[in-house]
Amino acid sequence: LMKLSTALKKLNSDKDIENFLKDLCTPAEIEAMQERWEVAQLLYKGNSTYRDIASKLNTSTATVTRVARFLFKESNKGYLSLLKKD
Repeated sequence: LMKLSTALKKLNSDKDIENFLKDLCTPAEIEAMQERWEVAQLLYKGNSTYRDIASKLNTSTATVTRVARFLFKESNKGYLSLLKKD
């Protein structure tokens, strides 16, 4: 079986990625991932409080706190690896 990370590396365009995600995930799952990514971007900029971010994105402070933990404290550095490329 092909690992998901290997499959993702084979996608060559934004459209291919979008179509793959639409097949793989429910609309709610895609929306949740998009929301987390937006939270990560705002946290990385550092200009807003957790409460401000939650209010701006109409999400919970628990979601913001969870994303912040993975962005700043966990060793995966998945968010950071992409945010540093912008």
